Amino acid sequence: MRERPLYIAAYDIRSPKRLRRALRLLKGHAAGRQKSVFELFLDPLEKRELMAAMADILDPDEDRFFLLRLRGRRHIHTLGIAVEPVDADYFYIG
Repeated sequence: MRERPLYIAAYDIRSPKRLRRALRLLKGHAAGRQKSVFELFLDPLEKRELMAAMADILDPDEDRFFLLRLRGRRHIHTLGIAVEPVDADYFYIG
């Protein structure tokens, strides 16, 4: 199985209605999250679909969305009482 790149997604959305829709969308793809920042493993098709869905949700004059691809797979360091993430053998999105 080919590895899917790791992305960090973050948003700043003013409308509660758009915020709920964006949260629901990102939670469906997220491997982990903290407040409005998410870890996502996305292949190119999933990334295009996510970006298109977010474009439909966001108001470009009021909202901001950021998606950053992280390079490399080095050891993850956690702080405080955080639990080190573990990649599952498979992901179910449905």
